[in-house]
Order: sequence, then structure tokens, then C-alpha cells
Amino acid sequence: MPLFDYVYEAEARRHCHRWYNWATHSRLQPVVEVARTLKARLANTRTYLKHGVTNAAGESFNAKTQWVKYTARGFRNKENFKTAIYLHCGSVDMTPSQT
Repeated sequence: MPLFDYVYEAEARRHCHRWYNWATHSRLQPVVEVARTLKARLANTRTYLKHGVTNAAGESFNAKTQWVKYTARGFRNKENFKTAIYLHCGSVDMTPSQT
């Protein structure tokens, strides 16, 4: 059963422990490295399994904001910066309507 199909945390934890033991004893160096990385991030994985939420939306917004800042090469004031963020991230339809 895949990890994300488990309903109970204890079952998912046992599954991770069994897989980690298999992976670290597989003698395949890339698999061992992945296992160690996943073990280091186990708390984040458990949080995702418990709440089903990631910070992907926040990271995406931050990347767009940084892109706006980079492409403008600076703004005269904060209001212009906020306006540019609203235009790029606010899903504003700027196409003229046909009359």
C-alpha cells in the first residue's frame, strides 16, 4: 500500500520504518541517499499526512513577487510595487473587450 493511502499515523510510521530499513540495506547508493533525505524530512511528511496542506501556494506567490521585482529593476515607491504585484498575480484580464 502506498504511504499516502494510510489513514492512521501509526500504520504510516510502521510503513516508513520498514521501507527505510529496506532502503538503507539495499546497497544502492542513490536509494540510501533518498532514504536518508526522507528520514530527515519525516516531520514535514507527517504534518502533510495529518493536515493535507503544504506551503506551495505561498512559495508560488513569493516566486511571482520576486519575478515582478526583478523584471522591474526597482520601483519608485511601494505603491507602484503593490500595483505591479496585483496586476501580475491577481488574474486580471487586461484584454480589451470587443464592442
